[in-house]
Amino acid sequence: MKKDNPLEIFKREAPEIQQAYAGVIKALIASNGLDAKTKQLVYIAMKVVADDRNAIKYHVPLARAAGATRDEVKDVILLSLTVNGLKGISMYLPEALEAYDGNQVI
Repeated sequence: MKKDNPLEIFKREAPEIQQAYAGVIKALIASNGLDAKTKQLVYIAMKVVADDRNAIKYHVPLARAAGATRDEVKDVILLSLTVNGLKGISMYLPEALEAYDGNQVI
């Protein structure tokens, strides 16, 4: 049984709120304080600490497409050591690197 994409459920069940949320995301993407690669790397780091597996799965390929290297993706996950110990590394480093390499298993 295939699980529905949580964002699709959000869009279907609360379209007005999802549209407002999408507007916030578009504004963040359009802001020019950080380049696209850096934004994606920051998202990965935040989502590791937030324990958000689906978002990591989404943002690793976006980071790669924006020019992030495998080592950069690895380093932002390693930075989670200072916030939540080995949890982020044991839960997400192998899977994020597999996603980066094109073998998404997250």
